[in-house]
Amino acid sequence: MASSAQSGGSSGGPAVPTVQRGIVKMVLSGCAIIVRGQPRGGPPPERQINLSNIRAGNLARRAAATQPDAKDTPDEPWAFPAREFLRKKLIGKEVCFTIENKTPQGREYGMIYLGKDTNGENIAESLVAEGLATRREGMRANNPEQNRLSECEEQAKAAKKGMWSEGNGSHTLRDLKYTIENPRHFVDSHHQKPVNAIIEHVRDGSVVRALLLPDYYLVTVMLSGIKCPTFRREADGSETPEPFAAEAKFFTESRLLQRDVQIILESCHNQNVLGTILHPNGNITELLLKEGFARCVDWSIAVYTRGAEKLRAAERFAKERRLRIWRDYVAPTANLDQKDKQFVAKVMQVLNADAIVVKLNSGDYKTIHLSSIRPPRLEGENTQRDEETGLGRFGYLLKAPSLDKNKKLRPLYDIPYMFEAREFLRKKLIGKKVNVTVDYIRPASPATETVPAFSERTCATVTIGGINIAEALVSKGLATVIRYRQDDDQRSSHYDELLAAEARAIKNGKGLHSKKEVPIHRVADISGDTQKAKQFLPFLQRAGRSEAVVEYVFSGSRLKLYLPKETCLITFLLAGIECPRGARNLPGLVQEGEPFSEEATLFTKELVLQREVEVEVEGMDKAGNFIGWLHIDSANLSVLLVEHALSKVHFTAERSSYYKSLLSAEEAAKQKKEKVWARYEEQPVEEVAPVLEEKERSASYKPVFVTEITDDLHFYVQDVETGTQLEKLMENMRNDISSHPPVEGSYAPRRGEFCIAKFVDGEWYRARVEKVESPAKVHVFYIDYGNREILPSSRLGTLPPAFSTRVLPAQATEYAFAFIQVPQDEDARTDAVDSVVRDIQNTQCLLNVEHLSAGCPHVTLQFADSKGDVGLGLVKEGLVMVEVRKEKQFQKVITEYLNAQESAKSARLNLWRYGDFRADDADEFGYSR
Repeated sequence: MASSAQSGGSSGGPAVPTVQRGIVKMVLSGCAIIVRGQPRGGPPPERQINLSNIRAGNLARRAAATQPDAKDTPDEPWAFPAREFLRKKLIGKEVCFTIENKTPQGREYGMIYLGKDTNGENIAESLVAEGLATRREGMRANNPEQNRLSECEEQAKAAKKGMWSEGNGSHTLRDLKYTIENPRHFVDSHHQKPVNAIIEHVRDGSVVRALLLPDYYLVTVMLSGIKCPTFRREADGSETPEPFAAEAKFFTESRLLQRDVQIILESCHNQNVLGTILHPNGNITELLLKEGFARCVDWSIAVYTRGAEKLRAAERFAKERRLRIWRDYVAPTANLDQKDKQFVAKVMQVLNADAIVVKLNSGDYKTIHLSSIRPPRLEGENTQRDEETGLGRFGYLLKAPSLDKNKKLRPLYDIPYMFEAREFLRKKLIGKKVNVTVDYIRPASPATETVPAFSERTCATVTIGGINIAEALVSKGLATVIRYRQDDDQRSSHYDELLAAEARAIKNGKGLHSKKEVPIHRVADISGDTQKAKQFLPFLQRAGRSEAVVEYVFSGSRLKLYLPKETCLITFLLAGIECPRGARNLPGLVQEGEPFSEEATLFTKELVLQREVEVEVEGMDKAGNFIGWLHIDSANLSVLLVEHALSKVHFTAERSSYYKSLLSAEEAAKQKKEKVWARYEEQPVEEVAPVLEEKERSASYKPVFVTEITDDLHFYVQDVETGTQLEKLMENMRNDISSHPPVEGSYAPRRGEFCIAKFVDGEWYRARVEKVESPAKVHVFYIDYGNREILPSSRLGTLPPAFSTRVLPAQATEYAFAFIQVPQDEDARTDAVDSVVRDIQNTQCLLNVEHLSAGCPHVTLQFADSKGDVGLGLVKEGLVMVEVRKEKQFQKVITEYLNAQESAKSARLNLWRYGDFRADDADEFGYSR
């Protein structure tokens, strides 16, 4: 235990006591201490030493619980000051001691000196000199040590020190309080301010007995947020230590036992107080975790006032180094490469309220489950799976609205709050890039009689913009947190934040924790119901563009849509195209899919699945499926499929306003000879007779009225022939509005809807809502004039059916100039636009369509009086460049345009004022050839 030294002397003289050394572990009283040796591979041995020849007062003792008639014993006068004198002088210090006497019961008496040898301070003499102990009665002063004690006692009496002072010493008695009547109130009354204390006993590494000062409450303190290995009490009364229990206890004892500390009282558990012990040398809670002597516990970590993340970080430090209790630890993601543990991915689909499908940078798809949370579920769902992971009674069950027993359950709409949870994730995540940190891989589990089989699941923390999506979901009461067995390490890396978010949601009565009636979603599914579809068709046709959410993609051109305004589900077929058919299961055989059907389905899925779109319903088929056009971010999905060579134009598109765009997209796709056009060969033109002359350009000019010029040099025109119809409609509409003016604020604008809008001239015009930022900022497009404006909703109203686009189509048609390139440089483009506005806006011109493109038709425009070509005039002034086209019929006009461009270059006009910039620095100046 302690090193010993034999003092020298003559062989015939008296034996000199052996000097032994040790470190003071504990002061039992004013005349007894416990010393220990140095630890070597475990807790060191220890022994009790009683001071010879002196007596100090006895400290208070609590009555034994096994003796009902026994009473608590109070302090004797000056007993506690004597103990404190020794505690402050000796705890943790090295002392040497000699044993002078040993009783038959094994009690050892001796002299104790502070330091490494007997030249140090004699502890017994110091006590007597301070009046905190007396010489034992009957001791004769027949040796130097006893003489010295006698002298010290006389000096103390003369100086009236300690027990020799006036009075009976009642002020030295402690009023010890062994129990607290109201522990919760006691803890709260301290407002989590540090309380001075002395650690009197260490039960195990994380549980101590503390004396709170100055009121002398003796309380058991459990360290908040952690648990050390304990000593298991056996039936025979013996204790069996768990692995590292003794080492953890020694770790705490050697640092805290009988030290002055401060304790933050954080909560209570029965008569035990939960708290954090602070010592000038550190926080024992975090030190125990960092050294691998303790593990975090969920039930009390929430009250740890210094932040649960610090405890988790300390535990993680020990786990990574496999210290002590973690010697066999294997991380849940130990077998994963770093690139598979953390990555950025794009969210493609929300599967459930706790699972998403993401697209990796490699192009692969992966299903990710949000760690440690559970979506809403119906009452009566089997809880066996939860029991297997230690969930048990913590599972949240919900009563669903009464369901028809014969009706098939639709979880998204029939389970309370499932739809709200899915919508929250969909709106937050779809199409966005997220950061994924894999927490654990839940292995596949086979099916049992009560639990279905589960495939392997990747569980991760998903964040976007620094926000933990699972935490946000839980905080809104749209999911609950899974409870685990204490030793189950397969959980979210932000588990404590999830628990805190759930506690907030419960406190505020959010979502699942609300006491209000659960929301009910009555969604009519009219997919394949011909009778219902027929009744619904006229309504959808009249509605124009309707908002929808794509719930499912069957194939490239067949989708299932949810119409939120009408709260119904429909099957929707894209109009105007012929998409490759996918594989189908028919009775007795499997019909293989056509080439590129899977690519078309994937294209549509990536573009529109679970996105908000707009649809125009034109008709329906005999199976009750609606047919029409679908728009995503102002793009037509039918046109996009044709453009990417994943579909062909169907002859039914001819009567549509999108026919020209479809043809143009198909022509471009044919030229690339990809996918569905991979084997396309242009049909040779049959020559009836040799033609000597080139094909003539078609020139059929019609009168139009130019109403608007855009910043990219496109322009809107009205057909002069239908001008009188528009004037008459406007007049009738305004008369109708003046007779029945719209109630201000009664109209709630929605994107894509046709409405009426009051222009700055105070008159009402037909318009379409393009975007709704707020009630004060609604973006509208005037469909008969081509201009745009941002208005408050108070200046908008419902378009009367008598003046809808079915009565008179929108009169503003968009065109672009043929054969010219608009400058990319902003200043140069502004010059060109200003010139056009000055020359043709609000004037009548002659228009000829030259060729079609994906955006809008390209035309030439002539002044009505002089018949001069507007585009050619821009080229002559050096405001634009020529777009050279290869078609034979355009060569004559292209030559004219190029000659005009050369003249402008020679004259150094506008674009050409610094010469021909295109050869070397076109990119630098923002132009392209």
